[in-house]
Amino acid sequence: MLDVETTGLDQENDRIIELAVQRFRFDDAGRIVQVGQPRVWREDPGTLLDPRIVKLTGLTNEMLEDQVIDESLAFDILSSADLIIAHNAAFDRPFVDRRLPAVRGKPWACSMAEPDWLELGFDGRALAHLVYQCGWFYEGHRAENDILALLYLLAHGLPGGVTVLAKLLECSQRPSYQVNAIDAPFEAKDLLKARGYRWNAAMRFWSREIAQADRTGETAWLMSEVYAGYGEPALIPVSACERYVRA
Repeated sequence: MLDVETTGLDQENDRIIELAVQRFRFDDAGRIVQVGQPRVWREDPGTLLDPRIVKLTGLTNEMLEDQVIDESLAFDILSSADLIIAHNAAFDRPFVDRRLPAVRGKPWACSMAEPDWLELGFDGRALAHLVYQCGWFYEGHRAENDILALLYLLAHGLPGGVTVLAKLLECSQRPSYQVNAIDAPFEAKDLLKARGYRWNAAMRFWSREIAQADRTGETAWLMSEVYAGYGEPALIPVSACERYVRA
């Protein structure tokens, strides 16, 4: 499990100021059977924190002064993982890949985005809200607290005797595709947005990830409603190793 606190939301320019990781073992049924020691590092970003970040995280400039992530230990821990789990991996992974490039290419799973929380009997996806629905409370927005809360959430038992972790692993292992609507006509933007596509400003196309079973139907919809016979989308296979990598 992994969580970061950062100087802001810009994955290209903002920096990690706190990194927390915790190894754990699980059995074939998705039950957590062993929990390692949590490791937490702070890092001086070299600039003064925005007062809103201080208020949000409780971290101050004085607490971060001259602090640095232990890259060697962080690499040892992360490189040993079969899977890195974060509750919003689309946010955390680009920061970690940039700060610790030696662990790029590891498989990641997102406990926020991948499980069907409504189907599992929950409402909402925020970590604090999910944990609250399990009957627990914690003080969020600190990396160590967040990975501890995530540990309890993953271990939570669901009807039928399965755990949240088992459901997450099932989701993570499913093959999927990233659909890139390259050269889609401008007038189709509202259709694409309504269907769940997101604009990639760097590559200048709309894209979304779909399950393997939806590939034929999604291609047919695009050819009928978006391309109308002129052009075609690009479908790229995606595994846990490629998910949440910033394009």
